[in-house]
Amino acid sequence: MAHPYRAQPDKAFWKKTVSPHQPHEVGNWYEKRFEIGDRKIATAGSCFAQHIGRNLREKSFNYYDAEPAPGILSDAMRHDFGYDMYSARYGNVYTSRQLLQLFKRAFGMFVPQERAWAKGEGVVDPFRPTIEPVPFSTVCELEAQRDYHLECVAQMFRTAEVFVFTLGLTEAWMARSDGANFPLCPGTAGGTYDAQNYIFENLTVSAVLADMHEFIGLARGVNPELKFLLTVSPVPLAATATGQQVAVATAHSKAVLRAAAGELYDTYDFVDYFPSFEIITSPFMQGSFFEADWRGVSGQGVAHVMRQFFAQHVPPSGALLAGRPDEAAEQTRHASSVSAAEKAEDLRCDEELLGSFADEEP
Repeated sequence: MAHPYRAQPDKAFWKKTVSPHQPHEVGNWYEKRFEIGDRKIATAGSCFAQHIGRNLREKSFNYYDAEPAPGILSDAMRHDFGYDMYSARYGNVYTSRQLLQLFKRAFGMFVPQERAWAKGEGVVDPFRPTIEPVPFSTVCELEAQRDYHLECVAQMFRTAEVFVFTLGLTEAWMARSDGANFPLCPGTAGGTYDAQNYIFENLTVSAVLADMHEFIGLARGVNPELKFLLTVSPVPLAATATGQQVAVATAHSKAVLRAAAGELYDTYDFVDYFPSFEIITSPFMQGSFFEADWRGVSGQGVAHVMRQFFAQHVPPSGALLAGRPDEAAEQTRHASSVSAAEKAEDLRCDEELLGSFADEEP
């Protein structure tokens, strides 16, 4: 009898795609929706997104850096000051709400009431509190740098042709007064926590979708041809502000983000989804790509993820080996492995700060 399953390809069946293979040999993870080619690519998101941006740069894609590091900074110091992490100096953008408000702040559509958080003898930016290794001396110095930064962000959104965003968290901290969203809970990296001033929200699927629909509409309003490539970070939560056990809270958060990303993919033909989350966390992978703490993704894991990506989005350097796909693939595989293995630990993750409070007395 005729029915839809008879027409499905092998990749649609578990017993053909997964069961016959060793975990690392499972393929057909991803089929690109659109070409990246030589389009200007910008990135943002949670810590795992740093791997994606780094690999795009190293493979000679047209990676767009709207806020490059000044020449006075050595390569070793650039991450300390928030450069070379993403396409502008915003640090980790963990949630859909944070992304939406970053766009609105850059275009003057939202001006938060909180200007600065006190820390030690100086001040930090509430919206990127760890962007520099030491606090700013004055609020004026902080705001001068922030104004320039937001100009760069606006230019990035006007100029980029593909925006890669990695959804990382659903847990968010907001100001009660105006809804301003912070990347970290006040009091952890600056400022003072007061339950009367701040509220915790664990974003739902509908909330994430509302944020992303609004963001996409605004971004396409200033850049009508902009395309989006979404991923979900495979990295578990370092800590949770809910009443749940942290692994349970992680499962909830990732399920929300994955569901939202899937719906966005189904809604817009200019939105693609790359399954970095599934490649790392699927049960048959047996946790083989996690570090000993079962949280950090190993260099081998990053390399495996990027191999699946570059199998579809072939690096420009691959053109040098046109007509020799096996050799090109081997070259890409080797370069990804070396790069990721050497640099997997060189990430700046604000959220890890939350885990440090595990040893403190309540």
